[in-house]
Amino acid sequence: MVMQVQWVTGIGNARHLTVTVNAPGGLLVSTVDDAKGQVNFKASETGFYQMCFSNFHNRFSTMQIFLSFGVYYDDQDPSKAEKEKKKEELDKDLNNTLSIIEGSTNRVKNFVFHMFRYYAFGRMKKSSDYYILRSNSKYMTWWSVALSLLIVTSGYLQLRFLKSLFVSRSEDTKPC
Repeated sequence: MVMQVQWVTGIGNARHLTVTVNAPGGLLVSTVDDAKGQVNFKASETGFYQMCFSNFHNRFSTMQIFLSFGVYYDDQDPSKAEKEKKKEELDKDLNNTLSIIEGSTNRVKNFVFHMFRYYAFGRMKKSSDYYILRSNSKYMTWWSVALSLLIVTSGYLQLRFLKSLFVSRSEDTKPC
């Protein structure tokens, strides 16, 4: 599972997220405490795995996260390897072409899986950058408006002050 915090709203702007994965028996399998991360684990038992997302770093804010799940089947079991060797020997005896096609298909499937994961990382990073850019744009717009108003107001006040220096007083108020 791959996750990344896209954007954060509220009082706290910490982008930390804690993710824990629990096995069906309740044991802790893996944990990640970062703004982006990847959780890899070998599923040793069948059942429902529980994923908990904790936002305790910023209790008074909300966040949007990107999740991408992938399952990778790794056939490293020794008994399966022996069965596959026997199967390969039979395939070679019966038809060598079918075993070559099967091996090539498995390699292509593996490459497609890794390519899918690579593009998921790219989409995750692109969308995160988009939300940060949008947030920074709002921030810059509001500060630009505030500073523009400050400059116009200070110019107006300076003009009034200079004008008051050059006001001529009427002759009634001049001392003799």
